[in-house]
Amino acid sequence: MGYIDISNVEVFRGSAGDTSPVIYVIDSPEHPAGLAAIARGRAATVVSVPVRDWNDSLTPWKAPGLRRGAPRFGGDAVSTFYELRDTVIPLVEEQVGAQPSHRAICGYSLGGLFALFAFTGDRVFSACACLSGSLWYQGWVDYLGAAPFEGAGRYAFFSLGKKEPKAGAPIMRSVADDMSACAEILQRHGCTVDCSIGPGNHMQHHRERFEEGLSALEVHL
Repeated sequence: MGYIDISNVEVFRGSAGDTSPVIYVIDSPEHPAGLAAIARGRAATVVSVPVRDWNDSLTPWKAPGLRRGAPRFGGDAVSTFYELRDTVIPLVEEQVGAQPSHRAICGYSLGGLFALFAFTGDRVFSACACLSGSLWYQGWVDYLGAAPFEGAGRYAFFSLGKKEPKAGAPIMRSVADDMSACAEILQRHGCTVDCSIGPGNHMQHHRERFEEGLSALEVHL
C-alpha cells in the first residue's frame, strides 16, 4: 500500500446491520479525528482511512506550499483514490461482511478537498461531507467548474468556521467564497447541497464539525 495506511484502518459498525450505509472518513495518523467516540451510536458504519502523507496523498495536483520556502504539495490524490476504490473499500467490506446500500466520503481540511475530489470524480460515493475543506487549493474551483459530474440523486455537505477566512496564509482567505462557488457548481449539476457556518477557526471545533457532517450524511443516506 503506497498512499493509505491499510494496517491502521478502523471500522465502527453501524446499528443498521450489513446493509447500512458506509461512511469512509479520511484520517491522519499524526492527528486522528477520534472517530471511535464520534461514530458511537450511529446507524451508519464509519470507517477511518488514515493516509500516509497528508500534504501529498490528498492533493489533486502539484502546487506551491502555503508560504515561501514551505514544501510543495505532492499531488497524489488520483493514486490515493484508486487505492481507496479498488483495494481498500473491497477489502474492508469483505472482511466485515458489509453490503452497503450507499457509500459516502468525509474529510477535514485537505481531507475535505480529497473527499470532494473523490465524490465528483467517480460514482462510488453517493454523498460527501467536506468539512473546513481546503477549497482554496490552487486551481481547484476552475477544475471543478469544468469537470463532468452527474449530481442527480447525490448529496454534498459543506461546513466552515466563521473565522477561517480571516486567518492563515493569504491564499486561504478566499475559502468562504470558494466553498460557495463549489456549492453552486454542484447544484448546477443537480446535486443536493447543504452548507453550514459554525464557530471558530480552522484549528477549532473539529469534533463538532465531524459530528455535524456525519449526521448530515446519515440523514441523507
